[in-house]
Amino acid sequence: MSVALKTAAAEDAWTTPLEALNPASPPRFQNDTIWPVFERLRREDPVHFTPQSEFGPYWSVTRWEDILAVDTDHETFSSADGIALANLALRDAQDAAMRAMGREPNRRNSSSFISMDEPEHSVQRKAVSPTLAPSNIAAMSPVVRERAGAILDSLPIGQPFDWVDLVSKELTAMTLATLFDFPFEHRRKLTHWSDIFTNQPGHGPVESFEQKAREMVECFTAFEGLWKERVDAEPSIDLISMLINNPHTRDMPLLQYQGNVVLLIIGGNDTTRNTISGSIYNLNKFPAEYDKLRANPGLIPSMVSETIRYQTPLAHMSRVATRDVEIGGKTIKAGDQVVMWYISGNRDENVVENPNAYIIDRERPRQHLSFGFGVHRCVGNRVAEMQLTIIWEEILKRFPRIEVIGEPVRSYSSFVHGFESMQVVIPGRA
Repeated sequence: MSVALKTAAAEDAWTTPLEALNPASPPRFQNDTIWPVFERLRREDPVHFTPQSEFGPYWSVTRWEDILAVDTDHETFSSADGIALANLALRDAQDAAMRAMGREPNRRNSSSFISMDEPEHSVQRKAVSPTLAPSNIAAMSPVVRERAGAILDSLPIGQPFDWVDLVSKELTAMTLATLFDFPFEHRRKLTHWSDIFTNQPGHGPVESFEQKAREMVECFTAFEGLWKERVDAEPSIDLISMLINNPHTRDMPLLQYQGNVVLLIIGGNDTTRNTISGSIYNLNKFPAEYDKLRANPGLIPSMVSETIRYQTPLAHMSRVATRDVEIGGKTIKAGDQVVMWYISGNRDENVVENPNAYIIDRERPRQHLSFGFGVHRCVGNRVAEMQLTIIWEEILKRFPRIEVIGEPVRSYSSFVHGFESMQVVIPGRA
């Protein structure tokens, strides 16, 4: 986007009447013009009500401390109606397409453990936790390193290519295939299905509601087949076997299994994939930080955490109030939808020093909201950090510089804050 258009978008963000501001509007995320909207809300109306939108009415919580208060009070703020804002008209159209395929739509508390309240949530979450435990991550690390090296060694030198496709998606797909013990030769179906689930027609790989429904059914059918193959097999450490062999999830309804599959695919894809891409993009935008990293590879873990803050790969999480409650001087009524804007809290000037700067050697690099807090904190955060650390250790061994060419194509979504494609060139090898 040109400077003139960004200036116009910023002026619009600051002059639109507060009651008319819809911070979840996807075009602002795709155009990267969301920042002045959240800056204004943090300053003027940190607990903001949008009375009308394509998502229905909702509250926006935009400051760090208020977000933390909502995220850690799971009794007052329920996730049983879903964790993300849903375009109501599009949701109804997608439901109709699924019913036309002979499948019941998957929504609300039938869907996955992240869309459950206590105590059911923790019971189901614990079923998959062994796969994502530190000991299993440590055992996976050498395999991830070998794969990362092979990916990087296959990249063209001196020729433009799409970093998102050849690196970010590929490494993520490989790791997801391992976590699921999914057929490795079909691994790219996993990242493709993630894009199918998170996009609407006209964006990403989604062409129509009918096509989206067909590919969702293809995903569900594949994972139903894997369940049947493993239900009477020897127990294993993969995520499906963990669900099968836990007494609390072995007999879960089909819709619940499908929902858990969707959650694990999206959760295992978006954080890692978009942070890998975001690290390349931000190091190019802040070349002094890239110099620091090359001079001191020991900064890689800190750089990874700073990128997760600065990028914020999942922009928000949504809850529904179970009772009347006051937040930031505003009364939120029982039944109201409340959106925690992690992407705004990560830029809160009252908590993060110089928040709009990308600084890879911050004193407290892990100070960010991107993984959430409380009972719903991201279950796979250590897997994401492991992949990100390894890919950068391997990058610095091989390439003095990776240059971004032009602006990336960003996701059309106020939930997934990511990149559809990003052209880069590698001038030479180390």
